[in-house]
Amino acid sequence: MIRPDLSLPIPESITAAHFIGIGGSGMSGLARMFLDAGIRVSGSDRADSDNLRALAEAGATVYVGHDAANLGDVDTVIHTGAIWPENPEFLLAKERGLHVIHRSQALHWLIGTRRLVSVAGAHGKTTSTGMIVTALRALDADPHFVNGGVIEQLGTSSGTGSDELFVIEADESDGTFLLYNTAIALITNVDPDHLDHYGSDEAFHEAFARFADAATEAVVISSDDPGALRVRAAMAHPRVVSFGQAENADVRITDIDTDGPVSATISHGDDSVRVQLRVPGAHNMINAAGAIAVLRTLGYSLADAGRAVEGFAGTVRRFELHGVERGVSVFDDYAHHPSEVRAALEAARTVVGEGRIIAIQQPHTYSRTQLMFQEFADVLEELADHTVMLDVYGAREDPVPGVTGELVSNAFSDQDRVHYVADWQQAADYTSVIARDGDYVITLGCGNVYQIIPQVLDALRRPPGA
Repeated sequence: MIRPDLSLPIPESITAAHFIGIGGSGMSGLARMFLDAGIRVSGSDRADSDNLRALAEAGATVYVGHDAANLGDVDTVIHTGAIWPENPEFLLAKERGLHVIHRSQALHWLIGTRRLVSVAGAHGKTTSTGMIVTALRALDADPHFVNGGVIEQLGTSSGTGSDELFVIEADESDGTFLLYNTAIALITNVDPDHLDHYGSDEAFHEAFARFADAATEAVVISSDDPGALRVRAAMAHPRVVSFGQAENADVRITDIDTDGPVSATISHGDDSVRVQLRVPGAHNMINAAGAIAVLRTLGYSLADAGRAVEGFAGTVRRFELHGVERGVSVFDDYAHHPSEVRAALEAARTVVGEGRIIAIQQPHTYSRTQLMFQEFADVLEELADHTVMLDVYGAREDPVPGVTGELVSNAFSDQDRVHYVADWQQAADYTSVIARDGDYVITLGCGNVYQIIPQVLDALRRPPGA
C-alpha cells in the first residue's frame, strides 16, 4: 500500500495521463472524465474487466497486467493507495521524474474552481452521492460527478456536466477528503473505521470536524449518528443543517413504513412531503433525507427535492439482484463493515417475506477482521438465518496469522448457523444444498466476493444432490 503524499505538487496542466489500477470503479470513472476533457489516457490493471473494455472503446489505451513498458510517453501518473511500492510502472514514473499523484489529487485538479458538494461518511456515501446526482438531473440540472460506484440508471460512476456544480464521493479512508475545496459538505455518519490509517477514534472524528469546518457554504450532517454528534460538537461552522429522526433535526424523518417500498414523511420547517423510494430499507430513507437536505441547501423546494430523490434506482453492488434459480434470489452487496452488513440485512428482511436470508460473507482486510470479528459474528447471527463464511480478502494488506474467516465463524454462539469454507466451489455447492424456494442469498463484502455469484447460480441450477 502507498499512502498518498498530498504535499506533492499537482501539475498545472496534464496532456497525457496513465492510471495504475484503472479498472476500479472510482479510477475508471475518473479516467473517463479525463478523456472527456481531451486528455490522452492510458492505464493498467491486474485483470481484464468490463471497465477496461469500456474505457478502450472510449479511446483509452488499456493494459492487463502491470509492466514498466505500459508507461509510454505520459507526463502524469495517477495511482490509488492500493498499489504496492514495488509496482514497476510506479517505480519507472518516479525514476523519470514524472508527476506522480494520488487519484484524489487528480480529482482535485479536475474539479478546479467549480462549486463542490462533497459526500463523506463511513457508510452510505455512494448511495447518497447517487441520490443527489440523479435528483439534480431530474430537476434539470447537469452537474459533473464522480461516485464510488456505478449509478444504476446512468450506467456510469462519473459524468461530465455543463453546470458549475460538481458532486463527489469524498474518501475518508486515507484522509484525502481533506484535500478538496468543498462548498457543501454532507456527512452521512461517522462510525469509526480505517483505524489502520487514523490510529484512534479521536483522530478519525477530528478529521471529520476539519472536513466540515473547511466547507465554505454549509455542512449537512446526521442528527442521529453518535459519531456525527461528536463531530458536530467539535465543529465551529456557522451554517449546519441536520437530518434524521431526532426531534431537533432540521430535515426530519417521521412515520417510516418499510412494509413494501420504504416510505416516510420528510419535514423541513413548516413544509412536509411524503417520499417513497425505489430502493429498500430504512437506512436508504435516511440517505434520502441527507440528499434532500443538500438539495434544500442548493435552493430547491422540499416538494421538488422529495419528488426528485424518489427516482433513484440504486447503485451497482448495493443490494443488486443477479439472478433467480429454483426460486432462490441471489443478491450482492458491498457491505464490509458491521454497520453496513446490518443495514443490508435489515433491508433484505423487509422484502424477503417468508423466505430466509443466507449470507455469504467475505471479510475485508486483516486489520478490520481482527478488530471487528465479534461484531461481524453478532450482526450476522442476529439478522441472517444462515451464514457461509469465506476467507479474508486482504486487499492491500499482508496476511496476519490466525486472522481468517474462521475467526469470525468461531465467534458465533450458535455454530449450527454458520459454515466456514475457504473453497469457493464448495461454498457455492453448500449454499445450493441449504437454499430453498423463497430464500435470498446475499454476498457481502467489498472485495471480489461478487465473483462467486455465477458459481452459486450454476449450483442452484443443478438438481439437488447432483
